[in-house]
Amino acid sequence: MKENETNTRLTINDVARELGLSTTTISRAISGKGRISDKTRERVLEYINEHNYRPNIIAKGLADKRTYNICVNIPSDANIDETPFFQCCLMGICEAASSRDYDVVVTTTTDTDITYLKRVINNHKVDGVILTRSLVNDIAAKFLKENGISYVLIGDDTDKNVIKIDSDHLSGCAQLTSYMIMSGCRKLAFLCGSHEHIVNRNRYNGFLKGCEQNGMIPSKECIYLDVINDSQVAHSVDKALKSGCDCIICSDDLICTRVLRRLDEINVSVPGDIKVASFYNSSALENHTPPVTALTINVKELGVAAGKTLIEMINGQEVSEMTLIDYEIVLKGSTK
Repeated sequence: MKENETNTRLTINDVARELGLSTTTISRAISGKGRISDKTRERVLEYINEHNYRPNIIAKGLADKRTYNICVNIPSDANIDETPFFQCCLMGICEAASSRDYDVVVTTTTDTDITYLKRVINNHKVDGVILTRSLVNDIAAKFLKENGISYVLIGDDTDKNVIKIDSDHLSGCAQLTSYMIMSGCRKLAFLCGSHEHIVNRNRYNGFLKGCEQNGMIPSKECIYLDVINDSQVAHSVDKALKSGCDCIICSDDLICTRVLRRLDEINVSVPGDIKVASFYNSSALENHTPPVTALTINVKELGVAAGKTLIEMINGQEVSEMTLIDYEIVLKGSTK
């Protein structure tokens, strides 16, 4: 048997026996809690480091009244094209959790059904939750608040008591809108997804702010909110072209790919006939010809920050109400 295989089976009783100490003393030395001398603590820590001892996580959880699991809640009703965003978030969360000796449990919910999340919480399977989407009427967030569960939101919320990890959509979208106006666009169309999603509200406000900063009053006939499906996108694009818009700004990559598809169907060239930009970037847009000018966010970093923040909350550490991840505006062929 290899040495590492033997070491992983070392128990707290083995350590106590080898050092001639009680298991309580060993436990106190490892946890840093309770009264023992510095000399004894150093002796124990030196021994367990030399022998690669790892405390049994179940026993440690029972002692600390924790599971050492965190829950990541992902919307099951998200469009398939949105999957990469949640995958990148999850990768970042797992990275942060693993480095802090936590495991990740994934649940899925819809806007109206949080059965799986309730089951995990009611069965005491996790120490906290990360919500990966923010809604105006969020029943998942309401449930977690009512049950006193620590949670972090990837997104924004008007409740100041909610810990949030987000990008500065308002400033980023205003900046990209300003760029389009300063580059010569005189009539902008804006296509936005569900207004029940707070991120879409923030992006819309960013669009309005960018117009205001540049003395432009956006035409109401060229603002299309709650654009959800292909037919709505096609109808909005057709109306924008008839209204003489010279640029279409999309609230996200999903809407943008649908806009580009419609323009291709009716033989409207980008950027020759009309410019196109997106308030969220993705590989789908990067691979488009021409590549699309867009607001780029490090989604994995959102996940890393959310995982780190939640575990700090669980450990009783003070955390910021809002953590903002930097954005970058990447200017590409669709607006040149």
